Amino acid sequence: MAQNKNKTALTTIGIDHSTNRQIDKLCKRYNLKKGEIVKLAFEYMDKACINPSEPPESFKTELAKINKRQDDLIRFIRHFEEKELNPMIRATHSIAVRFDGVVKVLEEMIKSEIEAMWERNSGVLQKISDTFGHHAEIINGQTKRLSSIDEKQKRDNQKLLNLISLYSELATCGVMDGKRKDNLKAEIIKLINE
Repeated sequence: MAQNKNKTALTTIGIDHSTNRQIDKLCKRYNLKKGEIVKLAFEYMDKACINPSEPPESFKTELAKINKRQDDLIRFIRHFEEKELNPMIRATHSIAVRFDGVVKVLEEMIKSEIEAMWERNSGVLQKISDTFGHHAEIINGQTKRLSSIDEKQKRDNQKLLNLISLYSELATCGVMDGKRKDNLKAEIIKLINE
């Protein structure tokens, strides 16, 4: 059964001698067999929607019909362009121009805001810097004063220790150490008067 499906059933058709001569000419011209040329002719007529019972009047009339169709298409395209495309292009262009204007205005506003913010921030930062500088000067002055007070306190403590030591020596001196007592009193007076 499978072999019967693959086989093509051939049929014959009756044609007159002049048609047979035309078929022979076409077969020679295109190097085809009669069956192939008939098959291709029918496929061509089917694809081109050609009715074989209504042959074209002439090539000129067919070309005129094609030209008329082209002119109709061109007129339609121009009409569509005038009525639909050009207004859309103009509207799109006006929207783009307005958008560019809005973007430029926003850009200028943003730039001015950034500059104003920069100036405000610079002013605040300058005030903070000045305040910190002033505080640093005060702290440095206090540090110097504390350092000098510390030095003075150390000297006074040393003096006090020396005085205590001299008084203790003076207290331990006996009645017989008069000269030693005078020397210790002189050193105590000298330390107090420094």
